[in-house]
Amino acid sequence: MTRLSVLAASASGLALLLSTPALAQSADVQAEQAAAVGDIVVTAQRRSESIRDVPFAVTAMNTETLNAVNAGGGDILPLSGRVPSLQVESSNGRYAPRFYIRGLGNVDFDFTASQPVSMMMDELVLESVYLKGFPLFDVKQLEVLRGPQGTLFGRNTPAGVIKIDTTKPGDEFTGFGSLTYGNYGSTRAEAAVTLPASDTLSVRVAALWNHRDDWINNAYDAPFAKKDGKDLGNFDDVAGRIHVAWTPTDRLSTLLTLQARDYVGTGTMNRANVLTKGSNKLNDNFDRDTVWYDGGRNNFQKQKTTSQSLQVAYDFGPATLTGVVGSFQGWSQGNGDIDGGVSKGAPAGAGYKTPFAVESGTLSSDLLQNTYELRLTSNGAGRLGWQVGAFYWDERINLVSGGFDGVGGVMPTKVTDIVQKSDSWSVFGQANYQITEALKLTGGLRYTDDSRDYHGRLLVGTPAGAEGKVSVGDEQVSWDVSALYEVNDSLNLFARVASGYRGPSIQGRNLPVLTTADSETVMSYEAGFKARLWDGRARLNATAYLYDVKDMQFTAIGGIDNSNRLINADKGQGYGLEIDGDVYLGAGFTLAGGVAWNHTEIKDKDLVVAMCGVTPLCTITDPIVNVGGVDRANIDGNPFPQAPEYSANLTLSYVRPIGDAQELFASTDWVMQKDFNLFLYEAVEFRQDTNFEGGLRAGWRDLNQGLEAAVYVRNITDEANVIGAIDFNNLTAFVNEPRMYGVELSKRF
Repeated sequence: MTRLSVLAASASGLALLLSTPALAQSADVQAEQAAAVGDIVVTAQRRSESIRDVPFAVTAMNTETLNAVNAGGGDILPLSGRVPSLQVESSNGRYAPRFYIRGLGNVDFDFTASQPVSMMMDELVLESVYLKGFPLFDVKQLEVLRGPQGTLFGRNTPAGVIKIDTTKPGDEFTGFGSLTYGNYGSTRAEAAVTLPASDTLSVRVAALWNHRDDWINNAYDAPFAKKDGKDLGNFDDVAGRIHVAWTPTDRLSTLLTLQARDYVGTGTMNRANVLTKGSNKLNDNFDRDTVWYDGGRNNFQKQKTTSQSLQVAYDFGPATLTGVVGSFQGWSQGNGDIDGGVSKGAPAGAGYKTPFAVESGTLSSDLLQNTYELRLTSNGAGRLGWQVGAFYWDERINLVSGGFDGVGGVMPTKVTDIVQKSDSWSVFGQANYQITEALKLTGGLRYTDDSRDYHGRLLVGTPAGAEGKVSVGDEQVSWDVSALYEVNDSLNLFARVASGYRGPSIQGRNLPVLTTADSETVMSYEAGFKARLWDGRARLNATAYLYDVKDMQFTAIGGIDNSNRLINADKGQGYGLEIDGDVYLGAGFTLAGGVAWNHTEIKDKDLVVAMCGVTPLCTITDPIVNVGGVDRANIDGNPFPQAPEYSANLTLSYVRPIGDAQELFASTDWVMQKDFNLFLYEAVEFRQDTNFEGGLRAGWRDLNQGLEAAVYVRNITDEANVIGAIDFNNLTAFVNEPRMYGVELSKRF
């Protein structure tokens, strides 16, 4: 606890230091009347409250911020780094993203993988990575809850929760339409409208079309590639949502939601040998506009998703009973040249191919997820507040995977058929009590029972007829206790102790290899402050945290056989400091941003993993251990993969009124992530130094007419940041999106 005590003292000292001007300032000494930053209301504890009253670290992103980072066709990946300690990446293109909070995450690319970061959309858990790539549109607010959230949000939340609330129907006719067009034929059209049908019935309809043309040329002479044409990089993402709100009485309210998505596009662009042994910098083999794929069928992807949900709430007076039922269905297909093709400019048969070619993908996947929740929540503003509930979740996924000869062969050389069934039920409760006018205590408890059954068959390949069956299960109790102390109207202090839990996992995509991982448990400690400074002109939050993980789940990906293997480390630890806030600078300028320092460490002196080839293709910096005649890397003391030690984000905004309720505006935003490993082992080539990106948006708006016109640029400096790699037989990597720019028009009514 020594480190936590030092961090907590640092955070508290900073709070007192910065709160002094707020206490001493008076209006008669201010040269300019400060423009107050607005209060932020969140539902991080399943009830609406000021963000300053939540006794743990939470950051909210509004519609304007989301629209800015998604300009140019961005999906959920641009959220990475926009919130302290949040990392988002994917090797599956525009679906199945992977989230990390405070370094905790899972690098597994498989649809059956579990993650310690949960995602909620309109009260429904998106448990599978399959669902977490659903596009963001007509979103009212996105909240990032950091630290274990096992009491109210259940299983697989030891790192935190991404909570999304879309815009719901109201009692007025409102809506908007927007159109964005940019380079590479990028087109994003979004529209939504609320239609009040009566005093008790209202409908919200929203839709999105996100498109980009092919812009990458497959220069290799493959039968599936266009001759001197653009083959890859395109996508068409179409999604829609209907909310139907019915409130027949003052006590009863219902919300029916229907959603659908149809996506066709290009997967991740793996690029062969773009790293040179001994360096983590992109070499001359990297050409952003060109690849040389001899397999993969141009890395195509397809995904369809539908969902239905019903929320019913009845106010009994002292308490409200809420029931939520939801179902998600999905199907997908895709393929990829996993090894990244051949080296730049290599002609067919010239011997520049990787040691062995790898092409694999999903021949078909079918997902069904159902959730059921019932909870009773106290009403009123008394000293005691509480909520209790029960939750049930079940999922069935059928995943048929294929491997090919890697050079364009039509028939798969390996086919694996997997069926995984999972279910979980739990009961939970949370209570808060206002001990004094300044001090509030909150405590929660949840019991969870998990089970998972796997059955896999090798339909094509060696050994013929291989089959695997395994079942795992566990039961755990998660809890949390927190305190919130209001020093004055401008400063709240908080402290929290919480436990978290991620259920046991199974990985059998690469039959006959079948691995499992035991449950991991997390104990987390955090303390900090939330302040409004300088007569409401600024807002500042800081959190110091420490967590310990027991039986930490990792996925060892790659090695010479390019496999996925689940492993448990004895322990893992993370600690750090997060600061975020915003301030009105005057003269129309507002500054917002955040920084985070996250230290993570694997603690298991005997844990070894496969590395980059039998004869290492990369420069290993870990101790090498020979196990059964095969060299392995000892990863004790290494940081967690995809866990930047330092990250920061900054947004500077300017608004200038020009009369008649019109104004000019401009904003620039920047994000930086520094010092992180791509894999469990450490190697010079796969240790990233500093990745950064910047964006700019400027335009004009008429507040009375609801009109807005703007220009935008994303990745202004056209940075090529390595965000992932393939290590099994070459130094293949993939990078971020190129510079995107264009214009936007929107109308609100």
